[in-house]
Amino acid sequence: MWYLALACDFDETLARHGQVRPETTEALEKLRSSGRKLILVTGREFDDLLSVYSRVELFEMIVVENGAMVYCPTTKEIKMLAEAPPEELLGGLSERRIPYSKGRAILSTGRDYDTALLETISDLGLEHQVIFNKGSVMVLPAGINKATGLSAALDELRLSPHNVVGIGDAENDHAFLSLCECSFAVANALPAIRERADFVTGGENGMGIIELAEELLSSDLRDRDQLLTRRHILLGSSNGSAIRFSPQGKNILVTGSSGGGKSTIATALLERLMESSYQFCVVDPEGDYESFDGAVALGNNRSAPGAEEILKVLEDPEANVVANLVGLGFADRSAFLAGLLPRLQELRSRTGRPHWIVLDETHHVLPASWDPAVLTLPKTLERMIFITVHPDQVVSTALQSVGMIIAVGENPRETLSKVSQAIGEPAPATNPKTLRRGEAFLWNRESGSSYVFQIAPSRTQRRRHQRKYAEGELPPDRSFYFKGPEGKLNLRAQNLILFMQIAEGLDDDTWLYHLRRGDYSRWFREHIKDESLGGEAARVEAAPDISAAESRQRIKELIEQRYTLPEK
Repeated sequence: MWYLALACDFDETLARHGQVRPETTEALEKLRSSGRKLILVTGREFDDLLSVYSRVELFEMIVVENGAMVYCPTTKEIKMLAEAPPEELLGGLSERRIPYSKGRAILSTGRDYDTALLETISDLGLEHQVIFNKGSVMVLPAGINKATGLSAALDELRLSPHNVVGIGDAENDHAFLSLCECSFAVANALPAIRERADFVTGGENGMGIIELAEELLSSDLRDRDQLLTRRHILLGSSNGSAIRFSPQGKNILVTGSSGGGKSTIATALLERLMESSYQFCVVDPEGDYESFDGAVALGNNRSAPGAEEILKVLEDPEANVVANLVGLGFADRSAFLAGLLPRLQELRSRTGRPHWIVLDETHHVLPASWDPAVLTLPKTLERMIFITVHPDQVVSTALQSVGMIIAVGENPRETLSKVSQAIGEPAPATNPKTLRRGEAFLWNRESGSSYVFQIAPSRTQRRRHQRKYAEGELPPDRSFYFKGPEGKLNLRAQNLILFMQIAEGLDDDTWLYHLRRGDYSRWFREHIKDESLGGEAARVEAAPDISAAESRQRIKELIEQRYTLPEK
């Protein structure tokens, strides 16, 4: 189950004119019975909500006052995320005769007073914001909205926003809907919210809630997954089109010869999962990922981590884990995974995390020769990345679960042949004899498609690329030579820093000679291997009547942005 929580607005979403239909309540009760959490996210004041709605106990957490307060119905605990309205603001509203309703942190008034309200806040020099909600406007401290309130509620529940579906109807719902993995607008929502939401229900108000609840119960929104493209993860490109995969997608096998680029792809995938806050756990038999930036490394060459240690770290939705198994003997690694996988599956059943489990050197931890693996593997292996140089030595149940196969290295046909034999399925009829550096072959078993694509580089690769070309020593045949129109010069730049230093002291005629010939962009593309820098430089070269000073400065800035400024 991916969607473990439903976050919904109250007025004109769950309720119509403050009333919730019995059949809508019944749908919420069914969702609770399925093990899902319910979170109410409303702009109403707390006491006002309690006066109109008696079934707050249905919800695990309630976000009220547009994110300023979080309430737990089970424990009756209140957590304030904002301070009470300042007295000078209350006085200013009274002086201008602006009627208002006051909550514990929120002020509300009619839409007709929005201009006067803004002027009052501005005149008083307060850091408060005005939030629109159909016919009313609300005043809250800057930075407080339904998204911050929902984030606080999810922190209490130890849930990730990626495992939440949200539904709403008005302007103030946009923030929390954007936070959720998948967003719905009820049919009666404002046009702007219907346009921004991922999907729109057929029914209005509570009927839309019923519709969404039934789809969650029947399919966990699986049919929506491929349409939810804003969440898809970049893998690379083919013929100018981005290649992405769904974070809720099928298992992935990365395979090929040693040194062929498996770790390049794996590192890039992990970085992009981390950038999008999808949690992962890497089982690392050879210690290749122990220094991965952004993950907690557990275990060393003397001892392996325990399952409890791994699970404790993963309880934090923001934490990723690399489990280093170098301290385990080869024969003990399969047993370690056999004990860990069921625990990870149990954690997933409660929290939906880790979103992805990565098994490096899969033939070490799931060897085809180890019979107990067939018996102890969970029946449904989901969101797994298997990385191996020997796909034919991996237990067949793991390979059969793979939906996407990525082959790299010098002999992709041989690699695909091994995979084909292991899964008992013919390899694609068209596959390459060789792959160039930075290329991989993708075989999608579900769609039947297959093609060569360019691997999107990881940050680690980019840092190596930056150091190499900014400060390194390119060979003579790949260096840049400033020669000038008559060939009187022969100034060699074997890296980008030297290129800029020489350019600074160069006469204008020589600089413009190479600029007009397109020599700079050609060198960036062909020898620095930076298509983006080459493209930007080509635009400078093509600018009409550009001076030597201006073009030199613009080229310098392009290089500095990519290679010599510190990374953020």
